[in-house]
Amino acid sequence: MQPHDFWQEIHPPGTFERLPDEGHRGFFPAEFEDGRQLRLPIRELADGKHALASLIINQAGFAVEEALCAGLAEKVHAFEPEVVLGLPTLGLTLAGGTAKKLGHSRYVPFGTSRKFWYREELSVPMSSITSPEQVKRLYLDPRMLPLIENRRVLLVDDVISSGRSIVAALKLLASCGVNPVAIGAAMLQSNAWEEPVSSIYSHSPDRVVGVLRTPRLKRAPAGGWIPE
Repeated sequence: MQPHDFWQEIHPPGTFERLPDEGHRGFFPAEFEDGRQLRLPIRELADGKHALASLIINQAGFAVEEALCAGLAEKVHAFEPEVVLGLPTLGLTLAGGTAKKLGHSRYVPFGTSRKFWYREELSVPMSSITSPEQVKRLYLDPRMLPLIENRRVLLVDDVISSGRSIVAALKLLASCGVNPVAIGAAMLQSNAWEEPVSSIYSHSPDRVVGVLRTPRLKRAPAGGWIPE
């Protein structure tokens, strides 16, 4: 597949086989709960022995974006969120679409660009697995505080992998007296995020939900990639 061909189409259940022996080459078929499949490119990690399936939602076709937002809204509906709070950059696409699916009239965005009216105490340092050497600051617009205080907040990011971005957001929200009722993502990538998030998030692990879930991959003897 060409790089621009990924994330453009959802395939019927069983279109692609899971390959436990020779391994996957080029793409990994992530599955929705109903069995539908989405081809995700495999990104080799620096050690050359492991890889992850990648999702970039703002490059996805509209049908795929719509399905991911609808899937997340369905999964978090039982938590009765009153406001959706999105993490930049890619989490904002998912947050806005999910808020619409929940029947909300708006969502609240975090930001990484400091506006002159922002307050430094409403910010924390943040990095991510895709840009580990780039430490930014995560800001909450002080004018948005009334929208999340004493509300049932759903915290949304596109992909939860290392958990760094979610932990930063949880620390910032805790400084505002806010503890989300749930955390949602288009994809939970491996399980590396579980320990750092559970160490700071007081709710039970079943309140961290993803539409897709993909494992860390390891190189198979035949040269492809298989779940670790």
